[in-house]
Amino acid sequence: MQLHELQPKTETRSKRRIGRGGKRGTTSGRGQKGQKARAGRNMRPGARDLVLRTPKKRGRGRNKNNPKSPKLLAISLKKIAKLSETQITKEVLLAHRIIRSLSQPAKIVGSGSLMTAKEFKGIPVSEGARKKIEKAKGNIE
Repeated sequence: MQLHELQPKTETRSKRRIGRGGKRGTTSGRGQKGQKARAGRNMRPGARDLVLRTPKKRGRGRNKNNPKSPKLLAISLKKIAKLSETQITKEVLLAHRIIRSLSQPAKIVGSGSLMTAKEFKGIPVSEGARKKIEKAKGNIE
């Protein structure tokens, strides 16, 4: 027996093709329009819809993707060195228009240098700025 002489044991039955006319009419048992009547139809997974409906982390809608903490305004030591005051508070920074409001979060960063001793009250200070302030004989409270 040769390979080209092989025959199947049973006859192959052709698969019935739906939606192409015939005895069942134009729709061929698929009903009218819609997702189930289309060729190659796949129903959307129900689990995916549940995931899409659940509220996401850190809110959604108007407060979507809000940062976890407010963004600090970085104030350089170069700007502080230009001020004539020796005691630096948020009120002083507001008076010199370095910050816009007293509620605005701000932090002193170490870019620039400080020659005179200044006292800082109620303002967060970075590590680099802290070293430069202490080197200039300044004080942080």
